[in-house]
Amino acid sequence: MDSALLVPLALAFGVVVGAGVTAVLVTSARRGQRAVDVVSTAVPDGVDQVIEALESAGIVLDPSNTVVKASPGAMAFGLVWNQSLVHPELVTIVDRVRRYGEPITQELELARGPFGDANIYLFVRVARLGARYILLLAEDRTESYRLDEVRRDFVANISHELKTPIGAVGLLAEALEAASDEPDQVRRFAKRLTKEADRLARITQEIIELSRLQAADALTKPEVVEIDRVVALAIDQNRVAAESGRVAIVSGGDAGAEVYGDEPLLAVALHNLIANAIQYSPKGSRVGVGVKNADGIVEIAVTDQGIGIPDEELDRVFERFFRIDPARSRHTGGSGLGLSIVKHVVQNHGGDIRVWSQPGNGSTFTIRLPKASLAVAASLKEA
Repeated sequence: MDSALLVPLALAFGVVVGAGVTAVLVTSARRGQRAVDVVSTAVPDGVDQVIEALESAGIVLDPSNTVVKASPGAMAFGLVWNQSLVHPELVTIVDRVRRYGEPITQELELARGPFGDANIYLFVRVARLGARYILLLAEDRTESYRLDEVRRDFVANISHELKTPIGAVGLLAEALEAASDEPDQVRRFAKRLTKEADRLARITQEIIELSRLQAADALTKPEVVEIDRVVALAIDQNRVAAESGRVAIVSGGDAGAEVYGDEPLLAVALHNLIANAIQYSPKGSRVGVGVKNADGIVEIAVTDQGIGIPDEELDRVFERFFRIDPARSRHTGGSGLGLSIVKHVVQNHGGDIRVWSQPGNGSTFTIRLPKASLAVAASLKEA
């Protein structure tokens, strides 16, 4: 909610409350009673409907700081518990507004609820609501802060990731020049130079691919895609790496599943999952690829018997450049972008991806996609 709209909203509430208080004063005067004796702590008519209509957090507090009305957003953010404000930071702002009468606008970082350890960032506006009440409005800025952090991390990470192969290429070029009279050394340095160049090209290509996937028009020509074919392509692309690492790839499950999207992109996503499973699997183990087609959802699960992922890192595995085992990834040339690409491919297809893992016992990554309807499939095939 724009902060410019908060003052008019508070004034509108004030009019409602003021009208209610005026009516009470008139009634009490007629009855010969003091106004304070008959003023109800209930929220005046009209305020309930406005609070309930707010998408952001809206809270009305009485003179004792009891929450007399809270929007669904306020409850979802964990700002209210047992008719009280959870966070002392908010109570402090409310008390200041009540004492001095001036509205306060502030950005706060608060714990999400009384029990969790996650934080939320809120843009808070607190103002008087008539003579008795205080109105607190809060807009969630958590996603904005998260995106800023991701952007900063991306710039820092990409600088580091590109610096390593670029520096290696420069050093190897100098070594080649110095060893120009030694054919064996030239061949050794040339081989390493080719490897670093390939790594640099791979990182650059994955960055381009990831940027394209984040565009609104990532799926320019969607069509009905046969999952059996996607699985076969992805397995075939990883067969050499699996044989080299002595890892068996097995597939099974429901045949004939179809989704609506881009076959090459889905093949890239599944290829990345299988490649990761092979990379983190011990020799002699097995990687399974299973398909389930039920209830309008197509699931593709990739299971390995590898090192697993610690619980505290499960939420980070889809971040750009994040590596479960950095030393192992650098040795194998991993860029840390593979799972991020998987996530964006799946999201662009209207699906999601889930991960289960247990350290020492392996991991399972499951892509979930909406099944292509028979009507859409028939019309596309006819075309």
